[in-house]
Amino acid sequence: MSESASRVLDGRVVLVTGAHGGFGSAVALACAQAGATVVLLGHKVPKLNRLYDRLSAVGPEPAIYPLDLEGASPDDHAELAERLESSFGRLDGIVHCAAEFRGLTPTVHADPADFARSIHIGLTAAGWLTQATLPLLGKSNDAAVVFTLDSPERVGAAYWGGYGVSQFGLQGAVRILHAELANGPVRVAGLMPGPMRTTLRARAWVEETDRQAVDPSVYAPAVVTLLSESGRAHRGTIWSPTAAELATAVA
Repeated sequence: MSESASRVLDGRVVLVTGAHGGFGSAVALACAQAGATVVLLGHKVPKLNRLYDRLSAVGPEPAIYPLDLEGASPDDHAELAERLESSFGRLDGIVHCAAEFRGLTPTVHADPADFARSIHIGLTAAGWLTQATLPLLGKSNDAAVVFTLDSPERVGAAYWGGYGVSQFGLQGAVRILHAELANGPVRVAGLMPGPMRTTLRARAWVEETDRQAVDPSVYAPAVVTLLSESGRAHRGTIWSPTAAELATAVA
């Protein structure tokens, strides 16, 4: 990959939610390596601090925005948008990586609070944050909102509870937002990576026998593609990249 191809996000400001998670941290690192100023959003500040140091070594100085999506109100999201505008004057992309999943549980035995928490963090908070930042995103010549999705064949099965429901809701969000924004500067897309070795997946699969899962860094370049000008080809779609597409994801 050429140096010019590797810096496809130069000058852009990208917000990554759930940045301290397995996929979120891989996405944040890939975006920084591609030249973006990355805003790291999450509630585990020590992990965000360590990620900040990693990103500082490979790209523009990032920023940390501590926020617990479970307890954040619409006003908190509006304040986030205001702070982004005052600090950077722009926002060119959001990558929704935050999710909540406590483990496979039969519905009859599920904790109602866990069900509600999964839907709120995975779906409602993503909707609130997108709504709050759309005016700022709309000031960019080429902005993108990327939702990370899980396979419906996997999470539409038994015992996936609120997390599974939230994933189907996100697919609807991609369709609805694309229909509203198709003629403007803000692109919407979903990314459906294959199985990855993350803490979330480990709550459903025994890691030692999970031969399908790969390191999250394998799929992170696909997010860079969706955030870059090349992402226009995937506008309004849910992309499940093949191995060949991943090999040339940001070329």
